[in-house]
This record gives sequence, C-alpha cells and structure tokens, in this order.
Amino acid sequence: MPTTQAILLTWTTYGTWLRGDQRGWVDDGVVLPPNPIIEAADRARMKHSMFTFHPEQLLSIGQAIGESLRSRMLLRLLALTVQTWHVHLAISATTRSLSEIVKCANDAARWHLRLDRPLWTAKYDKRFCFSTNSVIARINYVEKHNPRLGFPARPWPFIETPLIRIIPDPRAAPCRRKPI
Repeated sequence: MPTTQAILLTWTTYGTWLRGDQRGWVDDGVVLPPNPIIEAADRARMKHSMFTFHPEQLLSIGQAIGESLRSRMLLRLLALTVQTWHVHLAISATTRSLSEIVKCANDAARWHLRLDRPLWTAKYDKRFCFSTNSVIARINYVEKHNPRLGFPARPWPFIETPLIRIIPDPRAAPCRRKPI
C-alpha cells in the first residue's frame, strides 16, 4: 500500500450542509443525490439555528485554529482556509487521530469566539494523498479560496511552504478517500 504524504480535512459549520442537501451529500464516503425529505427532517431536528462565521472573523479564527494545531498537536500545516461555512485543512501525514485533530481545531475556534452553541457539524471529510502531485493539487485547491476573500494564499505564518512547488499533472491520480 502506498504511503500517505498528506491529508486534506474538510468540515462545515452547524446546519450548513445537511443530509439530503440540494448540492448532494456524502454518507460513508459515497456522494448521494439531493433528497429534500431527508434534508427537511434533519433541519426539523436541529436544536439551534444554522451557524456561519462573519467574514471579518475568518483570519482570527484561522489564527486560533493554526496556533492550536501547531502547539497542541505538533502538526505541520500545509494549507488552511476558513470560509464562512466551512474549513479546509491540509496537513502532513501524521500518526495523530484525525478526529482528535478536528476536535482540537473546533475547540480552538469555539474558545476564540467564546460561543456557547454548536459551531460545527459532527462529521468531516478526509482525503489521503499518496503522491507529490496529489499533495500539491490539494494545497493549491485550499490556497485558491483565500484570495477570493481578499487574503493572501497563505495568510498565516504557521503555514509551511513546501520545499518544491510543482504544477500538478492533471492526469495524476487524485487524493482518495480511505474507508472508515
């Protein structure tokens, strides 16, 4: 089996992407079509209103997440974007539990904002990258989100610059989901 070089983690804020969502949704690694009945049922079960970040909070939330992951989890962060309704994080391969990494990031944001309500969905997506090209493609994917908000591609000093920056081969195998 190939060696994992990096991992891309993505998670959403509370109530912004429910099962059955019109954009499609993922269940156990399988992308499923929209299902308004399931989405309505999930929305009816929500105990709080949907949550999104204010755009002016995004850099400070990213700072809190990054500092926490570097100091508490000792991770190498390759790319990070905090959007109003989701986060993408690319990290170097690690032996740390991915659920502990996401919990650390989520707790850092909650502590930073001092909110006493759910901020995040319970689950997250993970993509394991096994080649340099797939790692670079994922870094580029994450970094392209920040300039759309008027930020530099790497707005935080804790983001590590890869030693070699190559243009990914579009024919290269993409990152793959690892079965749960």
